[in-house]
Amino acid sequence: MKFISRAIQLAAEHSASGNNGPFGAVIVKDDKIIAEGWNRVVELNDPTAHAEMNAIKSACQSLQTPDISGATLYTSCEPCPMCLAATYWAGIDTVIYACDRHDAEAINFDDNAIYQEMQLDNPNKKIKLTQESHKEGLKVFEDWKNNEKKIMY
Repeated sequence: MKFISRAIQLAAEHSASGNNGPFGAVIVKDDKIIAEGWNRVVELNDPTAHAEMNAIKSACQSLQTPDISGATLYTSCEPCPMCLAATYWAGIDTVIYACDRHDAEAINFDDNAIYQEMQLDNPNKKIKLTQESHKEGLKVFEDWKNNEKKIMY
């Protein structure tokens, strides 16, 4: 309960001015907070500066690894698709949240629309996705695959 309360507290503290969205997050490992984050989208003019993204970046930098497996993300709201994807990439296997995407939608944060959009086939998406230079792109992938110096993540 204390960790989700801290995430909610961060959301309240940093959104009170109206400059940041009402979202906070903490990352916990071994029953200890290793990182905190809050929404800074407007403050930084960065659409990726969500609470969860900021907490994940901070945790990874603090631990000097892109893999924070075994950590738990506590967040004031269900992660949006971008934050959920980052959670997977970071190896976080548990997310505990207070509000859900429908609660966010009720205050004009339409994460739910993005979740729905992502389920559509590419031709039906609002954003036009076009593939070009596939052969050239595959060459870079093949070079990476065969690179003996690569560090997998």
